[in-house]
Amino acid sequence: MTERISYFKQKGDAYIISTGVGLLLSIGMVVFIVAIILAKGLGFFWPGDLAFVKLESGKSYLGEPWEKKSTFQKEPNGKDVRRNEIQLKIGNRDLYGLDFVWLDEKNIVKHEYPLQATTFERWEYGNFYGIIQVLQLSENERYEQKDILFEKATNAHDHALANKWKIRELEGELNELTTPLTKLQRKISLLEISPEANTIQGTQKLAAMRKNAEKLEGEVSDGYQDLNLQIEKLYQENLNMFAVVKTAEGGSKQIQLSDIVRFYQPNGLNVFEKTGLYAAKLWEFISADPRESNTEGGVFPAIFGTVMMVLLMSIAVVPFGVLAAIYLNEYAKQGTVVRLIRLSVNNLAGVPSIVFGVFGLGFFIYTVGGNIDRLFFSQKLPEPTFGTGGILWASLTLALLTLPVVVVAAEEGILAVPRSNKEGALALGSTRWQMIRRIVLPNAMPGILTGVILAISRGAGEVAPLMITGVVKLAPTLALDTVFPFLHLDRKFMHLGFHIYDVGFQSPNVEAAKPMVYTTALLLILIVVLLNLLAIYFRNRLKKKYKTATF
Repeated sequence: MTERISYFKQKGDAYIISTGVGLLLSIGMVVFIVAIILAKGLGFFWPGDLAFVKLESGKSYLGEPWEKKSTFQKEPNGKDVRRNEIQLKIGNRDLYGLDFVWLDEKNIVKHEYPLQATTFERWEYGNFYGIIQVLQLSENERYEQKDILFEKATNAHDHALANKWKIRELEGELNELTTPLTKLQRKISLLEISPEANTIQGTQKLAAMRKNAEKLEGEVSDGYQDLNLQIEKLYQENLNMFAVVKTAEGGSKQIQLSDIVRFYQPNGLNVFEKTGLYAAKLWEFISADPRESNTEGGVFPAIFGTVMMVLLMSIAVVPFGVLAAIYLNEYAKQGTVVRLIRLSVNNLAGVPSIVFGVFGLGFFIYTVGGNIDRLFFSQKLPEPTFGTGGILWASLTLALLTLPVVVVAAEEGILAVPRSNKEGALALGSTRWQMIRRIVLPNAMPGILTGVILAISRGAGEVAPLMITGVVKLAPTLALDTVFPFLHLDRKFMHLGFHIYDVGFQSPNVEAAKPMVYTTALLLILIVVLLNLLAIYFRNRLKKKYKTATF
């Protein structure tokens, strides 16, 4: 028996089995995590049916059945009794102050799904659940016939939303109209408090600027009044378009149609109609801006910020990482100093990410950004331009964070190039740089791109350094737009990782925000996978292209 065990160990089957079991456990954990995220996240957008529930106490609720659980309650006789509870998402946050309620099933005396029960997704205060009783479309147009209310409300809602977008467009035109005057008035104010105002030249300049301001005021006045009248007319029209909605307990709530994102009667929808609504809500999540403290709406600014930051980080880290690896392997004299540099690079990979964030704050923002402001944007001081957090400084901070990964991977790729190829190129008369450019780099490129893949995977998920170098809860404008210079590196940005943290732990309503956390986490995983697949694609193409690379 002992001889068999010894033979079994020598053969190595035990180690092969253990490594296989470890691999299966790792894959199983990954699949389990992804499955939880998929189940919790993707189900968030499915339009759930609305249940009307009446309790023995006389209280009534209308909402989406959300979750069930069973607990054991000890009775006076010492016997454990199973207690089945159902969690109902009752919405109507502005009325109840909460989104969810747990109900004991034994206390429910009535449980039904009324066809006219309506879900209202609002721009503010979350969902509202009720039944439309009255529809007011103007001072002289009012409907109370139940069979036509929903159809009339649907058509009127489209008109109200069109008015809402028109109002935003006119407000943008109003802002563009008044911006030149506002900027000029700011310059006048700054000049009035500056020492130059006491000089003859400053007085003349101030008089000329005031004259221009008076001229601009006259030009702006007519256009300003016209735009204001249009906005007021559309606003008043929307104010007269509302629905009176009856709640489960018999009360009523007046909801402006322009305050509703969409509304539907889920109990009367078939599978195909629900699927279409599901697709619309999923697209809104990907393409729209967030609302309601980031717990509803979309995450497009966060998607854009994450991808933009990763691209800027990659552009910054790859050249420096590759140049450092080339120097350490091809130019530097191998010795104690080089060994210490390599040791330092390896140690940098283990430094906590928040330390890089503090360094980015102190060096990039306060030192570099502050000096840029003093040299090129002194007229805007004390309001900082680059001396505050922004996507540029966040990207450079993460570039430093991921630099050791790229350096190590690039070194491995360079060391994998056969020494005979290098010596052959030098023997044929090429310079060292020619040898590196034509022999080393092409053959090491797959290894370099492997480092880029690892850098993307780590950089895309880091949050701590971003919190002090430029990421914000809500960014009103994107870093890339149609306004010159198009790419605004000084702007703050949103990030999916920070969005998950903010919604999951800083939200005023954590329970309602849970599905958004899972969905955003799933989206972040997909983006990282897509970026990695893109890098892998280019790596494989380069590997094929330079497979037979020669001098």
